[in-house]
Amino acid sequence: MSDIQRTLYKIQHTKYNPSPIFTPMKIAVNTRFLLSQKLEGIGWFTFEVFKRLVKNHPEVEWIFIFDRPYSKDFIFGDNVTPVVVGPQARHPFLWYAWFEFSIPRILKKHKPDLFISTDGYLSLKTKFKSLPVIHDINFEHSDDIPSLALRYYRHYFPQFARKGDRVATVSEYSKKDIANTYGVSPDKVDVVFNGCGEFFHPLGDEEQNEVRNELSDGKPYFIFIGALNPRKNITGMLEAYSLYRKEGGTARFVIVGEKMFRTDDIAEAYQNHPYREDIIFTGRLEGAGLNRVLASSHGLLFVSNFEGFGIPIVEAFKCKVPVITSITTSMPEVAGDAALLCNPQDYPQIAKAMHKLDDTSARNDLIAKGTQRANLFTWERSAEMMWESIQKTLAQ
Repeated sequence: MSDIQRTLYKIQHTKYNPSPIFTPMKIAVNTRFLLSQKLEGIGWFTFEVFKRLVKNHPEVEWIFIFDRPYSKDFIFGDNVTPVVVGPQARHPFLWYAWFEFSIPRILKKHKPDLFISTDGYLSLKTKFKSLPVIHDINFEHSDDIPSLALRYYRHYFPQFARKGDRVATVSEYSKKDIANTYGVSPDKVDVVFNGCGEFFHPLGDEEQNEVRNELSDGKPYFIFIGALNPRKNITGMLEAYSLYRKEGGTARFVIVGEKMFRTDDIAEAYQNHPYREDIIFTGRLEGAGLNRVLASSHGLLFVSNFEGFGIPIVEAFKCKVPVITSITTSMPEVAGDAALLCNPQDYPQIAKAMHKLDDTSARNDLIAKGTQRANLFTWERSAEMMWESIQKTLAQ
């Protein structure tokens, strides 16, 4: 039985005593990543999970704490009280100010039974029960993010993990990583898997052809989805794409995502690429637009160096698109046997996997397995897992 299967088995077979201690009256949530038209990984997690929790638990008064004006689309029910408090926390100094001065003031005013922080940050000054959601700690294993942010993460996140009454995270890999790196008991860490957006679905041949005509002159293409930063191994995938083309491959390569930081290597690899004219950067896509481009692709190329989960893998499964991903960190856990797994530094191996997707039998096998595996990762299940983590925290 895999780690994922064991976790799901526990969830499905554990009965919780519905005593008053498990029905809190007030829960405060850090919702600063609920940004209209700008939802990223943490923002989508917050949106999908708490939209369901607000609906499923009307007995709870939810205090949503924003650091800027919010969209009414994020107020999911009459039992949500929105609070806006500055400063807008988008820099290490402002992170500190928001969590150590603004958050304590709000919590003192509203006196919640629990404070949930969906980005993992906590206030070290408060004594309220807390549940940080630490999606991953990639910054502990590499230094490829801006130095000031890196120092902040490495100084404070060990404290956040220890201060939290419990910790939630998105994969068994991240659970083990947090426990081992920060010296907290694995029993304190709950897994709450990511899900997949409801708008992801397969497209018919006619619509796929339309998308390809618009995007790649009618040619098939591999797709990568994710922020442009060193951890995603985009330069490695560009190198593998060069080998694939030199060995007779004809598909183009579409890269979907916004620049984050340290993209000079990506720019240089692109400028010097022998097949540069067949590499397409779309920028950020989301919703139906992202679904169209993903569902029309020849395959997902997602051979990242490090992922706490790897949502695009599940999105591709939902779209019936075969997946090539990495053998590192959480990706084998999410992909199971439904994807081709590669060493992210073995470019010939990646190129070989790209060629393998030309085989109709191999494609169909991967698509069938991926379609079945996608059923493990739904936002409904994520919300259930989050609620169970909340119950455990309140019971302590």
